[in-house]
Amino acid sequence: MQTKDNAVTGASQQILNQVRKAVVGKDSVLLWVLAAILARGHILLEDIPGVGKTTMALAFSRVLDLGYSRVQFTPDVLPSDVTGYSVPDPNTGDLRYQPGAILSNLFLADELNRATSRTQSALLEAMEEGQVTVDGVSHPLPQPFVVIATQNPTGAAGTQLLPDSQMDRFTVRLSLGYPSPRDEMAMVLSRQGVNPLNTLRALVTREQLIRMQDLVEETFVSDTVVNYIVDLIVATRRSEDLTRGASPRATLAVTAMSKAVAQLRGRDYVVPADVREVFVHTVAHRLILSPRAEGHGKQPEQILKDILESVPAPRLR
Repeated sequence: MQTKDNAVTGASQQILNQVRKAVVGKDSVLLWVLAAILARGHILLEDIPGVGKTTMALAFSRVLDLGYSRVQFTPDVLPSDVTGYSVPDPNTGDLRYQPGAILSNLFLADELNRATSRTQSALLEAMEEGQVTVDGVSHPLPQPFVVIATQNPTGAAGTQLLPDSQMDRFTVRLSLGYPSPRDEMAMVLSRQGVNPLNTLRALVTREQLIRMQDLVEETFVSDTVVNYIVDLIVATRRSEDLTRGASPRATLAVTAMSKAVAQLRGRDYVVPADVREVFVHTVAHRLILSPRAEGHGKQPEQILKDILESVPAPRLR
């Protein structure tokens, strides 16, 4: 059974082909980023500097025709730099809202873990509720809206781990990693006399992207598949390797990402294979390992893979 409306599947393939002109050799990561955008989620890129995170964000903003803004986070960045602030109007004396950088469609929070906890928390309301509040007045964010945040590995100078409440608001955590030698050579050759970013063109309007997001949201999920998702999440809470399992927000994120992947695969309904495909990327960053598991060198990804093997997937009729 194929989707009644092929807008998501067909347009998504064209979008990915266009982004690949600027981001070489990272097809799987690009697919996950697009799926998260279609699921109305937010993306955390945990990686070393210089592997193309900013280039990827810029590429998606251009191909999706999204208003783009970027903040390079350092300890002296203030919450008002992100959310905006009020200034007196010289004519009336009333307070006038001056929008911050987050008033955009695609907000790149670069090296977010260099910011102070106060500034990091300024993102929470925006990511969760689609608005910012300044001096008691709420200001809606433009739609569509997505945050792509980057985090340097723990131990890099001037960094600190993002708080648990912040991590749980990211739909997926991804890593670009180093390119292969072949891809790195192709990257250099593609920049001979031209910046590939300048060759990208918008393939969809913002209104069309919102319609694609709506189609993803309307994707059918049977009670059987929902029960499977809940069983997997509950298994994380019962695992002896985890001090804290996945939250109900993780359940919603797995469901949303499963819908997005189903549409990218050309279906208007979710199957257990979609859930299995998204489970690790969507849940791993939300977990806290037990001291025993840490002592044995276990990683969240392997624990989740073990859970996938231990929880039987249902067969759909």
